[in-house]
Amino acid sequence: MCVRSCFQSPRLQWVWRTAFLKHTQRRHQGSHRWTHLGGSTYRAVIFDMGGVLIPSPGRVAAEWEVQNRIPSGTILKALMEGGENGPWMRFMRAEITAEGFLREFGRLCSEMLKTSVPVDSFFSLLTSERVAKQFPVMTEAITQIRAKGLQTAVLSNNFYLPNQKSFLPLDRKQFDVIVESCMEGICKPDPRIYKLCLEQLGLQPSESIFLDDLGTNLKEAARLGIHTIKRQGFAVLPKLVSNSWAQAIYPPYPPKVVRLQVNDPETAVKELEALLGFTLRVGVPNTRPVKKTMEIPKDSLQKYLKDLLGIQTTGPLELLQFDHGQSNPTYYIRLANRDLVLRKKPPGTLLPSAHAIEREFRIMKALANAGVPVPNVLDLCEDSSVIGTPFYVMEYCPGLIYKDPSLPGLEPSHRRAIYTAMNTVLCKIHSVDLQAVGLEDYGKQGDYIPRQVRTWVKQYRASETSTIPAMERLIEWLPLHLPRQQRTTVVHGDFRLDNLVFHPEEPEVLAVLDWELSTLGDPLADVAYSCLAHYLPSSFPVLRGINDCDLTQLGIPAAEEYFRMYCLQMGLPPTENWNFYMAFSFFRVAAILQGVYKRSLTGQASSTYAEQTGKLTEFVSNLAWDFAVKEGFRVFKEMPFTNPLTRSYHTWARPQSQWCPTGSRSYSSVPEASPAHTSRGGLVISPESLSPPVRELYHRLKHFMEQRVYPAEPELQSHQASAARWSPSPLIEDLKVCNCSAPDTGNMELLVRYGTEAQKARWLIPLLEGKARSCFAMTEPQVASSDATNIEASIREEDSFYVINGHKWWITGILDPRCQLCVFMGKTDPHAPRHRQQSVLLVPMDTPGIKIIRPLTVYGLEDAPGGHGEVRFEHVRVPKENMVLGPGRGFEIAQGRLGPGRIHHCMRLIGFSERALALMKARVKSRLAFGKPLVEQGTVLADIAQSRVEIEQARLLVLRAAHLMDLAGNKAAALDIAMIKMVAPSMASRVIDRAIQAFGAAGLSSDYPLAQFFTWARALRFADGPDEVHRATVAKLELKHRI
Repeated sequence: MCVRSCFQSPRLQWVWRTAFLKHTQRRHQGSHRWTHLGGSTYRAVIFDMGGVLIPSPGRVAAEWEVQNRIPSGTILKALMEGGENGPWMRFMRAEITAEGFLREFGRLCSEMLKTSVPVDSFFSLLTSERVAKQFPVMTEAITQIRAKGLQTAVLSNNFYLPNQKSFLPLDRKQFDVIVESCMEGICKPDPRIYKLCLEQLGLQPSESIFLDDLGTNLKEAARLGIHTIKRQGFAVLPKLVSNSWAQAIYPPYPPKVVRLQVNDPETAVKELEALLGFTLRVGVPNTRPVKKTMEIPKDSLQKYLKDLLGIQTTGPLELLQFDHGQSNPTYYIRLANRDLVLRKKPPGTLLPSAHAIEREFRIMKALANAGVPVPNVLDLCEDSSVIGTPFYVMEYCPGLIYKDPSLPGLEPSHRRAIYTAMNTVLCKIHSVDLQAVGLEDYGKQGDYIPRQVRTWVKQYRASETSTIPAMERLIEWLPLHLPRQQRTTVVHGDFRLDNLVFHPEEPEVLAVLDWELSTLGDPLADVAYSCLAHYLPSSFPVLRGINDCDLTQLGIPAAEEYFRMYCLQMGLPPTENWNFYMAFSFFRVAAILQGVYKRSLTGQASSTYAEQTGKLTEFVSNLAWDFAVKEGFRVFKEMPFTNPLTRSYHTWARPQSQWCPTGSRSYSSVPEASPAHTSRGGLVISPESLSPPVRELYHRLKHFMEQRVYPAEPELQSHQASAARWSPSPLIEDLKVCNCSAPDTGNMELLVRYGTEAQKARWLIPLLEGKARSCFAMTEPQVASSDATNIEASIREEDSFYVINGHKWWITGILDPRCQLCVFMGKTDPHAPRHRQQSVLLVPMDTPGIKIIRPLTVYGLEDAPGGHGEVRFEHVRVPKENMVLGPGRGFEIAQGRLGPGRIHHCMRLIGFSERALALMKARVKSRLAFGKPLVEQGTVLADIAQSRVEIEQARLLVLRAAHLMDLAGNKAAALDIAMIKMVAPSMASRVIDRAIQAFGAAGLSSDYPLAQFFTWARALRFADGPDEVHRATVAKLELKHRI
């Protein structure tokens, strides 16, 4: 896959806009230098380093946090901690060493997250040669500034490295003056450091321009009279007219200023050009000298081009390499006033069917005749003797390419028009008459998605460097959930905003680029792929996203609206399995990233950002798996209803198959079926009956428990008894793989079933990713809360808020420092019908008015760090949009939530019981009493047998309830859910009690988990409804349906 696509630097502009820049440059040539209010010309430009000449610490931090799964903003928050007296500022004044800074900084970060943070690796990345490189556009600007006779300076808040050298990864010859905070002992915005720089330049403030990325630094410079430009934020520029708003901010210091939004080095350079009055960019933007590993022979290329174009000139051939281009290296060529682009296959051994530039050439040539905007291709050369690999040549297409999908600097209406134009051109591609343009044989007809899955699995396996769990799950899941293809069209294969060239003034697509992955296939794959940015964060280091942006305010259609727009233009009904297409799209991206990383290890990948992609493969594959999970929820929800009164629950032994080991039994309620059918149809009651992918997952989980979890029990028990018990154990964070703790699972179910898209984006995703915890506040001390209609806590409407007041207790998880969400149940209308009085609100835990009174204990156990809290809610104000499903729907939501929650508890109880029985068996085999091993005592043998029988009885009942919930839904499974919640806790209590008896007094101690197991088995006879409620439910249903 080519080009800017997933991996280009977000700082660089695509070169296709050069023709328009040339026009701008000609306009500036010969113009007079601008002057400020006093009439003097500028004589120097002063540059900050981090954020202006090289990437800012904030940008590096965002990349590092994504790679290391650290919450976004942690590093910047820690850097700002303490202000002038914090470790970062003291480090830049050389008051502490690098070692001292890292020690204090690491402590700050670890205290924030309650876990160890590897700040050494952040510091290494920040100062690495790979990251700390000067932006090419700034290097070029400095060259032009000095060529015009102006001075240049660096004024940087800087620090000493461990080798006692200052961190200045720049060519010092570029600057007349260099002022570093670590050498002077003072930092910006201290006015003394600005004055020192001006003194060394021998200039007055009004004779200089200062570029920085921090408003506080710019403000002080402006107060001194220096003209300022801000990088990555707001620019402060001179203005010749009155501006009361600016005067209010900076009174009464000259010059009068306004603030202009700029977003990258190129924009800052354009502002600098406007001030200086001459161009600072004379070359082709976003190009660089050809990398040594990517060099091509100029002489033979020039001869080829002269023959192709009929050029007689003897002038030199100009050859540059674009900064982008992961898959097929791309070059800019200028020869005899002709501007061309050359794309070639990369050198070295290539993956099968990859880098198909021949197909790129063919498709663009064909589509040009069908009215699809594409570059004008000139020739395909398959003779490798010319430059070493096949290549093709096309004309250089001027225009704009929007790399940032948030489209900064545009009006909301213009942003919407850009996305509409993008959608329209995709419809045009998918409407091409294949026969009319001669593309009916461009790819196979039908089965596009199955073939693509096989292809990308093969590509991934060929470039695999380590095992990535999410990729393994997807490789198993995708073939089992393939959609039925409805149409066959041309598909682009890499259709995104930054592969489109737009008119510089109109929302019109001039050319669609990067056709390497094009073929005939399912057009919905293109639509999903074009929405990748909607689900990526804006800080994603190799492809900016917009999932953390306010799309309504920006005027950008959400992914759902964009898809509806496509369907409307194409005259198609919306597809139901959108989540599958998104899962597949992100799977492809992950496979591509892995391929780029593998090639970077051999020097074949052409982008300087290729090496970092290895760590991003896992991040993207986890996104893909999130969509697979969402698709699974949709499939379960839409499964056909089956009447529980007419079903037969009989089971029988299946014939021995090659998958079942000799001597094992396999039971199912249906005959032998395919894995796909088994996953949706018959009741599976043993591991051997699982489909191969699920069975493999079962064995992996079992191995994980035996190798990682059980050996860690002593350390976890020690932590639970320590003074640090109310902080999460770092060991638990390291082991956290399943993310199936209560009450988070129930709250996730609630959000999936009833939450709005905005609520899901804010709360569901962090919960699914295990980045946040939650609690559920329903039980109250003053009333019998087993009857949810008794709830007395009030929810009162007030303006655009709901105001909560109430007293709750036994709120599991609320004491956990990671708890960010409280799902609160209270009364909105006491006069409504009994089951329509209650409502559910999503309450952020940092909302004022939430007061934790005390932690409650269960038989003396605190259950730290989550605990069980008694809490008062006093005038807690929550936005109306935090209401779930609507007022009066609380009882309905609580019932819908409790079904999955109850079966999860029963599954845990069976796990407790199995563990207790295993411990019991090991104990009685190793202990002697009355002259013989305990295992030979008749009563012990009877207890073991009874425990096994009771566990299997309960397990079968739980499996049946789960099976019915999947097939028919929670409501149809109400009887089964009530039965298992009645049976499982009592069963577990008996089994664990027998194990404790076999251990003797040791079973009561904290040396073994049995006492804790018994405590929770007893407590779960209350949780999610006491036994009496479930018995009553079973009896009522029995009397209602069985007479």
